[in-house]
Amino acid sequence: MSTRTTVSLEDDLLKLLKLKAVETSTSVSTLLNTILSDAFREDGDDLEVFKSREKETSISFESFLQELRSENRL
Repeated sequence: MSTRTTVSLEDDLLKLLKLKAVETSTSVSTLLNTILSDAFREDGDDLEVFKSREKETSISFESFLQELRSENRL
């Protein structure tokens, strides 16, 4: 199922999208759907990784920097 919509793109992005569509022999709509699906899938993958690591202990930037300095690694 698809729905027609209007999207405002920067001129250069639209030109790039059209060129890519021609090079890959696909429509702009199909290409845009693929790009968006891939981006959302990647976001989902990232969220799964975050969730799997939520029980890990965390350390602040300052603490880690101090640890590296105390071990003469910086």
